[in-house]
Amino acid sequence: MGINLNPFTWWTGATWGTMAGLRGKTKVGEDSLGNLYYQGGRDTAGRPRRWVIYSGSNDASRIPPEWFSWLHHQIDDVPERALPPVRPWQKPPVPNLTGTTSAYRPSGALEAGGVRAAATGDYEAWTPGE
Repeated sequence: MGINLNPFTWWTGATWGTMAGLRGKTKVGEDSLGNLYYQGGRDTAGRPRRWVIYSGSNDASRIPPEWFSWLHHQIDDVPERALPPVRPWQKPPVPNLTGTTSAYRPSGALEAGGVRAAATGDYEAWTPGE
């Protein structure tokens, strides 16, 4: 069903208009999540224009930090050539988990089955007209 929705929706991937706009642009790489990165033309500041085509849902938290740096012109070359190798103690990036079952829920959160602490008696509700 995704192929039928593609011309009209942007949240299931790039629309046909976006893909047509990438004609003539250079594919510079792909990350571990399958996102594709393109470069071509110039922006208003004269820097090369850069794009990401998401593999899956369009969520900016699904861009690894090294490719985020490339997209925002913090590094000039693609991450494989511009950055040092990943160190063994570094953890892989995690996408935004808000709204999923894996989201962080502190103790006491109703979604985690917590119970709100009882009122301590120092609270007096406001009543209008008193």
